[in-house]
Amino acid sequence: MKPYNVSMKMWKILAAVAVGIGICSFTGLCRDKPMTGESKDVLTRMDEATEKGIAWTRRSFQPPTDGELKEKLTPLQYKVTQKDGTERAFTDNYHDNKEAGIYVDLVSGEPLFSSTAKYDSGTGWPSFWAPIHKEAIVEKEDRKLIRTRVEVRSKEGDSHLGHVFTSGPEPTGLRYCINGAALRFVPVEKMKAKGYGEYLKLFSQ
Repeated sequence: MKPYNVSMKMWKILAAVAVGIGICSFTGLCRDKPMTGESKDVLTRMDEATEKGIAWTRRSFQPPTDGELKEKLTPLQYKVTQKDGTERAFTDNYHDNKEAGIYVDLVSGEPLFSSTAKYDSGTGWPSFWAPIHKEAIVEKEDRKLIRTRVEVRSKEGDSHLGHVFTSGPEPTGLRYCINGAALRFVPVEKMKAKGYGEYLKLFSQ
């Protein structure tokens, strides 16, 4: 019986390790890959853009009804943005997107994140070390899991975006772990035509 007991103990240990790794990945307890490059210069440009009055206006945004959202969004987009869902890691279109541009709220169109603050966290979700404007993000305490997390939502669209963790790179030390299903990417070459020309300042040298 002893070999059997030892075997069972080993399986329990391995199972506990596997669960720990899963929780670590999902909740952001693991340390992210450090960002390289001119992150401080980028953050300075973001601050300067805000100081000079570059800010999103509501552009007559009217919150759609639940029925309109169900018609407009895919089932996954609706689940993520309206029901606080989470897409599976490495399944969205943006986690490995390296194009220059901005990421806006899928529902309202408000600018949320810039590619200049995007980095590879290795988690399988789009990750940013700062939003374009702090005012565009609403933070709420989330106790749905064992570990309390900080949920982030868009201010105008009230879309569930993801969570923010203190395991990000310099200069902020933050990791905004965002669902790709809550975002729409606007390439830098299309920003002016789409009405986001004022944000081209973020990409100036």
